[in-house]
Amino acid sequence: MKILLTGVTGYIAQRLLPVLLDNGHQVICCVRDKNRFNHKKFPTENMQVVEADFLHPETLHAIPKDIDLAYYLIHSMSTQSGDFGTMEEQCALHFKNYVSGTNARHVIYLSGITNDTHLSRHLSSRQNVARILSDGPYALTILKAGIIVGSGSASFEIIRDLVEKLPIMITPKWLNTKSQPIAIRNVVEFLVGVIQQPFSYNQSFDIGGPDVLSYKEMLLQFARVRGLKRRIMIVPVMTPRISSYWLYFVTSTSFALAKNLVNSMKNEVICMPNDLARKLKIDLIEYPKAIRLAFDKIEQNQVLSSWKDAQTSKLLSKGISKYIEVPVNGCYKDIRKAIVKNSEQSVTKIWSIGGKNGWYYGNWLWKLRGFLDQLAGGVGMRRGRRSDTEIASGDALDFWRVLIADKAEKRLLLFAEMKLPGEAWLEFKIDSNNTLIQTATFRPLGLLGRLYWYAVLPFHGFIFKGMMRKIIE
Repeated sequence: MKILLTGVTGYIAQRLLPVLLDNGHQVICCVRDKNRFNHKKFPTENMQVVEADFLHPETLHAIPKDIDLAYYLIHSMSTQSGDFGTMEEQCALHFKNYVSGTNARHVIYLSGITNDTHLSRHLSSRQNVARILSDGPYALTILKAGIIVGSGSASFEIIRDLVEKLPIMITPKWLNTKSQPIAIRNVVEFLVGVIQQPFSYNQSFDIGGPDVLSYKEMLLQFARVRGLKRRIMIVPVMTPRISSYWLYFVTSTSFALAKNLVNSMKNEVICMPNDLARKLKIDLIEYPKAIRLAFDKIEQNQVLSSWKDAQTSKLLSKGISKYIEVPVNGCYKDIRKAIVKNSEQSVTKIWSIGGKNGWYYGNWLWKLRGFLDQLAGGVGMRRGRRSDTEIASGDALDFWRVLIADKAEKRLLLFAEMKLPGEAWLEFKIDSNNTLIQTATFRPLGLLGRLYWYAVLPFHGFIFKGMMRKIIE
C-alpha cells in the first residue's frame, strides 16, 4: 500500500515509519525541509521523501496523487511564532483539499482526548482539525490519545525531569487532574491496526492505557519505578502563568509548550469506553511497565525519536537549508587548527559532544551560558541530545541545532538556537591532512551584536582552545 506520512520529523511519525516499512508498505514521507530528516536511517526503496509545507498549498504538488492512505500527524503546539490554532486550521484545510484530489480513500488522524466540558486552546484546536478533516470525500479514522509515555516523548521527559531533579515538589492544583496515559508502543499499534479496517471508517476512538491516574500519582509511580523517594505538596495559589514558568525552568520544555501544556492539564483526559483494543487484539501496557520499557531504550541508547528534535526556533522555521551555507561577509570568526593523531577517535569524540558528555572543557561556563539563555526565554542547555553516540541532521544538541553530520566527510556543523543579537555557527571538520579545523562564526545584528562578540571573545580564547585540545587527545 502507498501511504502518505505527514509530520515525519515529529515524535510519533518517527516511531510509526519503521513499522510501516517493516510491514511492506511504500511510504511517502512529507517534510518541510529534507535537511531536517535523517533518511539514512531507513535504507529502503520503499520510502520516498518529498518537500511540502501544508501552510503553503502551492508546495503540495510534490505529493504523488496515487496514494492509498494518509496519516495526519501535524500539530503546532510548540511553535514559538504565530497563533498555533490558526496554523493548525490552515494546515488541516490545505491537507483536506489536496488529499481529496488524490486516490486516498482513508485518512488516519491522531488527536487528543476531548471529553471535558471546557477545553483548552490546544484541545479545542485538535477538535477543530477533526471537524475540518471529516469534511473530505475519504473515510476518516480519528484516534484520540492522552499522555503518551515513551522514551523521548514530551510527557515522559517532563515527568522525568520533575521526578529526578526535585526531591520535594511544591506544585499547582492541576496535579490532581485525572489522565489515562498510554505507552507509545500501544499508540503505534493502534495507528497501524486501523489501516483499511471498515469498522473504523468515519469513527472516533479514545485510546489510553489500563490505568486512570492523577498527574500527582503519575509522578509518584514514576519515582517508585526509579527507586526514588519524592514528596509532593499541592498549593492552590499557582496561576497558569506561574505554573508555566515553573515547568519551563525545571524541565527541558520551551515556554510556549509549557504554557500550552499547563492549559491542557486542567482538562481531564479519560477515555470514553470502546472495544477497539479488543478488535485489534492489542494488549494495553500498564503505566509502570511503560516507564520501564522507556528506560530500557534509553539505557540501550536506542531512543528512536525525541520531541525536542521537532522543536524549532523562529529562525529555523525558515528551513535548515537556508543556514547550511555558512556566511563569510560581515561575520566574525574564531578559527583554530590542530593536527590529530587518530582521526577516527577524534571523530568519535566530536560525534559524542554535548548532552551528558559535556563540551569537554569549561562545562560550567557552557551551563552558565545556557542558564542565562533560559532566563532570556531561550532553550538553554536542557534539551541535551537524543543519543550519546549518534547524531544526525535536524537533531537538537543542547542549545544548538545540527545542520550537517557527515561522518564520511568528518564534518559536523551546528547552528545556535539560543537568544542572540545575531546568528552563530560552530563547525568541526577534519581534512585530508588530518587537521582538525574548529570554526566559530558569528553574524552580528546591529551594534548590540558587535558588542556581544567582543564581550564573549575573552572566553573563546580558553574555552575553544581547551575543547579542541580534549578532542585531539
